[in-house]
Formats: sequence, C-alpha cells, structure tokens
Amino acid sequence: MVHSSAIIHPRAQIGAGCEIGPYCVIGEHVTLGDGCKLHSHIVIDGHTKLGKENDIFPFASIGLRTQDLKWKGGLTRLEIGDRNTIRECATIHSATGDGEATVIGSENAILAGSHIGHNVVMGNRIIVSMAALAGHVVVEDFALVGGLAAVHQFCRVGRMAMIAGCSKVVSDVPPFMIVDGNPAETRTINKIGMERNGVSEEAQAAMRQAYKILFREGLTIPNALAKIESELPKLPEMQHLVNFVRTSERGITK
Repeated sequence: MVHSSAIIHPRAQIGAGCEIGPYCVIGEHVTLGDGCKLHSHIVIDGHTKLGKENDIFPFASIGLRTQDLKWKGGLTRLEIGDRNTIRECATIHSATGDGEATVIGSENAILAGSHIGHNVVMGNRIIVSMAALAGHVVVEDFALVGGLAAVHQFCRVGRMAMIAGCSKVVSDVPPFMIVDGNPAETRTINKIGMERNGVSEEAQAAMRQAYKILFREGLTIPNALAKIESELPKLPEMQHLVNFVRTSERGITK
C-alpha cells in the first residue's frame, strides 16, 4: 500500500505489507522491514535499516546526516529494530564517523518532537518523551527520558532509570534511579519502574539501601561500592548497578 504521492527510490528495499502514506520520501539506501507503517510526510534517507512493524508518524526525519560539525563525510548508518513507535516531528540522525552507526533497539516509544543524535545507542522498551539525546549517548533497556529533558553527549542512562521532565543531565544516570533538576540530581529509586518491569521486592529493598549508601552517607564512590558489595545481597540488579557506577567515565549524577 503505497500512496501515489510518495517518492521511493527504485533501489530502496521495501518489505512485505508496508504502508507508505502521502508525501513520504524514501532514499536509495533505505531498507524497511515487513509491516512498517509510514503515515505521511516522512523522510527516511541515508544508509538506514528498519526492522519489522515500525509505526512512524508525520514529519519524522530519519537517517539524515549528522548535525555534528566534525562530520567529514564517509559511509555512516542508522539501524532501528522492530515495533518501534516514532511520533510526529521526531528526528533520528545517522552517525558521524566513517563506518559508525546510530543504533536503536526494539519496542521503543520516541515521542513527538524528540531528537536522537548521532552515534546514540538505545536498547529496548525505552520511552523518550519530547526530549533530546546528544551524540554518543547510551540508553539502557526500560529507561524513561521525561519531556523536554536534555542529555549531554557521551552520557549513559542506566537500565530502568527515569529522567524527570525538563532535567539537564550532564553525568551518567545510575540504573534503577530517578534524577531530576538543572543540573540533575539523583532523588530516589525508580520504584514504579521496577514494579512495572517485574523486579522482585527483595531487589527493590536492596536497591533502596544501595541508594542510601551511594547518595546519602557521604562516602567516596569506591568506598560506597565496596560497602554495597559486602553488605547487600548479590542480586543481578545489584551487580548491574555496581558495574555501571564503577565503569562510569563522566561520573554519576549525585
């Protein structure tokens, strides 16, 4: 189902059952998986590959050249998984360096007006709500980026973390935590997010203790991590938190 006003390059690869609405423009090196739906007025260009059943709303711009002023040309890519919802006026850019890629997983909701910058790596089941992710940002599974929030380049947002609306994030956001403010500060654990995603009550209780150790006891990061490892249950969620904080290069949001 392709509207007569759509412009599709003859070498673009369009999967079975795709719906391409009025005034969409699909570039030469684009691949759409089966069952994708493009409502209208959408541009997809560059070396861009989308998986199955992605639902894309009007005026989204996907796979175009990075805004990074360091861009010197070369072949860059955008790779998007399956069953993502990309709402009105969202922008998702290709990578900056030759051979590099911007990568988005599956079942994410990229809501109206959101910007996903070059070289961003997103996992699965993430919500980005009218927010901006700068270049090289990493967002782990089940995270939520609130409305009008901005995440600085090279920051990481941890698994099941929540960034409150209008926050300015300049450091890594620890997994399972809520951050808020300008600049953002870690406020508490993301209890609702953990409940919705099946984290056990034992892990939630341990995470609350880990929060107090990391952010309320005045310990250095190495000492806080050592205390968490020695005193709290060795659950997968604890191990993920400790590894995330220990490997942070920008420092964590405190």
